[in-house]
Amino acid sequence: MQFDWLMTVALAAPNGGSGGLGLFQQFLAAGWMAKLVFGVLALMSIGSWGIIVSKFVEFRRAAGQTDSFLEVFHRSQRFSEVNRAAENLGSSPLVAIFQSGYVEIDAQVKASAEREAADKSSGSYRLKSLDGLQRTLSRAVGVEVQVMSRGTGFLATTAAASPFIGLFGTVWGIMVAFQEISISGSSSLATVAPGIAEALVNTAAGLGAAIPALIGFNYFSNRIRNLRAEMQDFVLEFVNLAERNFT
Repeated sequence: MQFDWLMTVALAAPNGGSGGLGLFQQFLAAGWMAKLVFGVLALMSIGSWGIIVSKFVEFRRAAGQTDSFLEVFHRSQRFSEVNRAAENLGSSPLVAIFQSGYVEIDAQVKASAEREAADKSSGSYRLKSLDGLQRTLSRAVGVEVQVMSRGTGFLATTAAASPFIGLFGTVWGIMVAFQEISISGSSSLATVAPGIAEALVNTAAGLGAAIPALIGFNYFSNRIRNLRAEMQDFVLEFVNLAERNFT
């Protein structure tokens, strides 16, 4: 019954030989508010899809380079060798964490060597503060999580706000329909079709923008959680190696 009513509304539009085309033509003839709402939703949808595609490529590249980096990290015997190999794997968040830890170790070893000439002459390298290294790595993890999370806030906003923006367009369209009834004194479908067209198109646009954004946000949030756990595991492994070799 509801489907028959919607088809009747669409066919009541000008040039209603095809229902979908008549409904779209009615929307093109709609007021400025309906077009403004639709334009905002269209921009939010385009932005969301752009973020989804770019983040998917970013995560895929990061995963591939992370696997390559871990292979080098576990195979190499020296941090300096890993650091040279990491220069070509910059898309992996583990590389940035390793480089932060490597710089911290280098700084602490040099400071210790300057203070203890005996250790320097004997070739002994010692860390001044293992806690300092841990803090540096933890800070690097936070930075990488922020980098990987860029854009997900827009997806969350689009998923939450788009249905309400579409609902606003729906309410506005219904108001237009009632206004047309009061002006013309007729409640025929030909009279209310423009307002109903505004309502239906904006409702669909709101859901069309929100659903992909919500799916994308949940997907990337899960990937970020898994990546954060992987980075924290790497930090523990890095600290263990540093403790065995430099303390």
